[in-house]
Amino acid sequence: MLLKVLIALVFLAMVASLAAGAGFLIRDGSESRRLLVSLKIRVALASTLLVLLIFGFYFGSLGS
Repeated sequence: MLLKVLIALVFLAMVASLAAGAGFLIRDGSESRRLLVSLKIRVALASTLLVLLIFGFYFGSLGS
């Protein structure tokens, strides 16, 4: 159960980072440093999500 909650939280953080990046792109333009930081955070969160999913399926926490 804890794994599913972690996956949901990481996914929601990734969506929030995506929304923040879109806001930075609209407000600051394409030369924004905040946009790059938002992208780095989103990539790190996506990697974390992928690791959590692999872990869950490998150990049977998410499969049938």
